Amino acid sequence: MDRRSTLIARLDQQVDYPKIILKPKEEGRLQAGHLWAFSNEIAEAPADLPAGVIADLYTADKGFLGRGFYNPHSLIAFRILSWQKDEDIDGKFFKKRLTESWQLREGFYPGAASYRWVFGESDRLPGLVIDRYNDYVAVQMISAGMNLLKEMIIGAIQEVIHPKGIICRSDAPLRELEGLTDAPPERIGEIPERISISLENGDFQVDLATGQKTGFYFDQRDNRQALAALCPGKSMLDAFCYSGGFGIAAARAGAKNVVFVDSSHPALELAQANIEQNRLEDRCRVVEGDVLQLMSHGTPEKFDVISMDPPAFARSKKHLPAALKAYERLNALAMSALPRGGILASSSCSHHVTREAFLDMLRRAAKKSHRNFRLIEFRAQAKDHPILLAMPETEYLKFVILQVI
Repeated sequence: MDRRSTLIARLDQQVDYPKIILKPKEEGRLQAGHLWAFSNEIAEAPADLPAGVIADLYTADKGFLGRGFYNPHSLIAFRILSWQKDEDIDGKFFKKRLTESWQLREGFYPGAASYRWVFGESDRLPGLVIDRYNDYVAVQMISAGMNLLKEMIIGAIQEVIHPKGIICRSDAPLRELEGLTDAPPERIGEIPERISISLENGDFQVDLATGQKTGFYFDQRDNRQALAALCPGKSMLDAFCYSGGFGIAAARAGAKNVVFVDSSHPALELAQANIEQNRLEDRCRVVEGDVLQLMSHGTPEKFDVISMDPPAFARSKKHLPAALKAYERLNALAMSALPRGGILASSSCSHHVTREAFLDMLRRAAKKSHRNFRLIEFRAQAKDHPILLAMPETEYLKFVILQVI
């Protein structure tokens, strides 16, 4: 048995975990509840530990901080799973944490069968994302440690909710930072080509194997409801629409017509399928094209409401200046296209763009558009993507509703 297999086999026994020692005075953030230690904060670690091994983290004066994953090849060198020295990271541990996360979502959305079940660090399962779609589950192991324990996690999922099928997606961009490579989806049990889910704001078809993220954007769930309430009798542009979440919600709430725009043909196929599933063909149509080019040349029709939900322009801090310029240009074009009283819903899904940076960008865009706006709402991600107070990194989605005055 090789060393990696030995490490996995030891997980169901009481073991002495490798010890990782922090540099002096680096423990304050972790003692406040943050779950990451960075590579430049590590003073000592045993040589040749494999990426993702479970280890114990100590302060420079040998005080226990937490048990979690160590990755000598990642900027995030340590991810805390437990603050308890007597808690082993085994199948029982994952079953307990998954049950706690499931119960939390049941409280947020009583009776719902589709939601973000596990949101990584916010559920004290760093590097693990699980979405539930009725009787099916989509899983992303973003950290090397979670990837190493895939079989244990799958077993815990099956014990907690007994799904018909589980799909493991290994295509998240953040995996590369952990030294993980992309791989084809792994299916356990039955996985249909598409499934259908019902939410408060519509019925949606989901492609679990090739759809964006794990197939659907649950993080905008509550925001769709907030915007839809402002759309009865209005015309709407759903830009960067993907499968049409905002536009479907608006049309069901009484919008008189909705145009869906995306540059992805598969996304628009999903959007069209969702329009038909919700019986909204008389008020909705899809347009394939680049949103920025469309807005730059002026839309051929006028809209009372514009939703802008672009991809994450700022994948890292070094991309932040260029990302803010792109957001500014895009939002200025949308602002210029709206009539007095018109509504702009603008989103950013990068945690590198802070709330204040996002608002400053919108102020610059408004100035460039020669329009004045009132802020109706500033919102974040849906409740099933909770924010860990000690970790600003878990607050990534900014969603603003503005009105032209």
